[in-house]
Amino acid sequence: MKSVIIYYSFSGNTKKVAGVLSEHLKEKGPVETIELKSLDESGKFFTQAARAFRRKRAEIAPVNFDLCEHDLLCFGTPVWAFGPAPAMNTFLDICLGTKDKEAILFTTYGSGTGNERCLNYMQDILNKKGAKQFKRFSIQQFKVNDKEFVSSKIKEAL
Repeated sequence: MKSVIIYYSFSGNTKKVAGVLSEHLKEKGPVETIELKSLDESGKFFTQAARAFRRKRAEIAPVNFDLCEHDLLCFGTPVWAFGPAPAMNTFLDICLGTKDKEAILFTTYGSGTGNERCLNYMQDILNKKGAKQFKRFSIQQFKVNDKEFVSSKIKEAL
């Protein structure tokens, strides 16, 4: 099984979780990792959260948007203002090759407010693009350094 993990990480929390997920998936086959880089984001969290709240899209560095060659698609984002980061919104809009694919959605979050809404938003977009089966998990920001905890949440989702 060939997997891909697409994630955006501002603070490094989502990147840590993506790394642990990659370790788990490598047991089943090759894993490609794509880190989304926003080219037009503000260095100020409040400004970024306001963009996320309005479901703005970001200009992102060039990446492969065609996911046809992968069997399992994983998408990770921090929860900002009840939704994904703008870079993830852009990728979800443009990506191809999701039809009939299994997807894992994961988030990192602070308070937890809006976490389910964020996951539902991503799932709705991918569902409209033909993705079939969804697994989901979330990690609170204060738990991302607890690899055992993160692994247990991933195992529950898988």
